[in-house]
Amino acid sequence: MKFSLRVIFSLVIATGLLAPSPASAAPNLIEIQARVQDLETQATTAAEGAQEAKVQLARLKKTLDSVQQQASQQGASVAELNKSIGAIAAEQYKSGPLSKSLELLFSSDPAQYLSTAGSLEAVTRQKTIDLKKFSVATQRLNATSLTLSDKLALVKAAEARFKKQQDIANAKLAEAEALLKKLTAAERERLAKLNEDEENADQQRSLADAGKYSGLAGRGGVAIKYALEQIGDKYVFGADGMTTWDCSGLTMRAFRTAGVSLPHSSRAQYVYGKAIAKKDLQPGDLVFFGKPISHVAIYLGPDRMLHAPRKGSQVKIANMNMGKKPYIGARRL
Repeated sequence: MKFSLRVIFSLVIATGLLAPSPASAAPNLIEIQARVQDLETQATTAAEGAQEAKVQLARLKKTLDSVQQQASQQGASVAELNKSIGAIAAEQYKSGPLSKSLELLFSSDPAQYLSTAGSLEAVTRQKTIDLKKFSVATQRLNATSLTLSDKLALVKAAEARFKKQQDIANAKLAEAEALLKKLTAAERERLAKLNEDEENADQQRSLADAGKYSGLAGRGGVAIKYALEQIGDKYVFGADGMTTWDCSGLTMRAFRTAGVSLPHSSRAQYVYGKAIAKKDLQPGDLVFFGKPISHVAIYLGPDRMLHAPRKGSQVKIANMNMGKKPYIGARRL
């Protein structure tokens, strides 16, 4: 019996002898999980960038407030001195027409007047002093006004950086969510169970290892003890306790219990304490990752650290491999 090519091809497909190529096959849950976690890590990196901008913004606003207060005080001083100058003009007016010197005084260039103020026969020594004070105060106010303008520009730039990093973080999370929406309800449930099982296993291992590091002395020991108590708490962008954390929020709070004040930013924390070579690491040192720096953890021992890793994860003990985020350096507080 002869079979047509169409029949033969149908039988081959039906028996599975001709399977779809790997390139055209849909990605399995493990691949999707890896992609989602990568996007969450990228979002976490952007969130740390936003946190750094937030810290800078707070500092700049504090400086701006100080400069604004200074400008206000200087403005009040200039206004008060201006009254004295007005009194000089009124007195001169009563005694006769304004002299060439006073005409110069009220011109747009007070400094030019000061160069010839000593020759004014109608102005007393005290009045000359008042005029000089007025000129100096005006110059200071002008300088402060320029500083104020510069600080305002820096504040606006920091605000723009903060928003940009937030937008990047949100975009990465949206991309991860779009990927998950392509799955069926059953697939999403299996993936959620897969993530939950992995996190639970990490938590159990972390709790089992915690006793090895709980009795350490010094500032680092105090910080480690506090951070160990947070094992299992969820990672949340910008969180610094008491039940949710991001990486720098955890280290900030942990070292605060040891009497060390740190900013809420991994990049900002990198300038605190003293630099430590990797070969000289000791428990309690802060270790940093990413170019630019976007992650911080507490060193526990050979290839072990305690940290809040990323969105979708929790505080845990882990090895010092941060994947695409290279090790940058360490600081001892």
